[in-house]
Amino acid sequence: MRSIKKIHTAHYAPISDLITYSPLPSRSLDQIDPFLFLNHHGPQQYRPNNNGLPFGPHPHRGMETVTFILEGDIMHKDTGGHESVINAGGVQWMTAGSGLIHAEVSSIEFKKNGGDMEILQLWINLPARLKMAKPAYKGLQKEDIPSLSLDRGKVTLNLISGEWEGQKGAFSPMTDVFMSTVYFQPGGEFKSQVPADHSVFFYVVRGTLTVNSQEIEALQLVEFGYDAEEIEVKSSADSVILFGHARPFDEPVVAQGPFVMNTQEEIMEAYSDYRAGKFGQWNG
Repeated sequence: MRSIKKIHTAHYAPISDLITYSPLPSRSLDQIDPFLFLNHHGPQQYRPNNNGLPFGPHPHRGMETVTFILEGDIMHKDTGGHESVINAGGVQWMTAGSGLIHAEVSSIEFKKNGGDMEILQLWINLPARLKMAKPAYKGLQKEDIPSLSLDRGKVTLNLISGEWEGQKGAFSPMTDVFMSTVYFQPGGEFKSQVPADHSVFFYVVRGTLTVNSQEIEALQLVEFGYDAEEIEVKSSADSVILFGHARPFDEPVVAQGPFVMNTQEEIMEAYSDYRAGKFGQWNG
């Protein structure tokens, strides 16, 4: 089985009144190339007449954001003309590419009525050849994402991107990225063969699991080696993981604020282009 190099526990980093845990990057881990950043918002319950999520208009360039709505909803709007409200179980995949401005806030209904909220946002790098690609966005509800029953129904794999036993995922990203959310009942077992040269992204959202014979708890990110293909997961409780893999780009990464490029000069250019209005005009 693939070796576990280190286990990283997410640190608590609230944003205003939003409960937030951040496992990547951390003091002990910069990235799992090409996976750059993960914020875990919630779980928490919002009262009626709340302010909702605080992510108003802001720019991005050079990467992709994948947002997993476990509970609650997100209302998305961007300067590419895309708008949507994605509910619990749904996913958003946004390619920032050459640059856009977007906002991710709670729907009017959620702010009025309140409710449970838990959301994950993952940043995935783009290689140098695609950093200035045309921006794109796709948001899908739960029913539009393939849900595969494994281990006699004790495990459910929601196939976000990539392939699983001939089934294609809901999204077709610009690079070859496998991404899924996996739900376990107690006693559920899950096995995956991941190419040895791929980076594995493995984060425990809820529960307790044994991963390649080592116990992993909620809010922990597993850093794997590159020495074997097999990953074996056994659950001892109701659990949820974010599980993906991709071939690393092995390119320089310069990240500053909302921009991820290959050089500091490209970062400065991104800020200049943003100030010059080249990311589009925000009409709130």
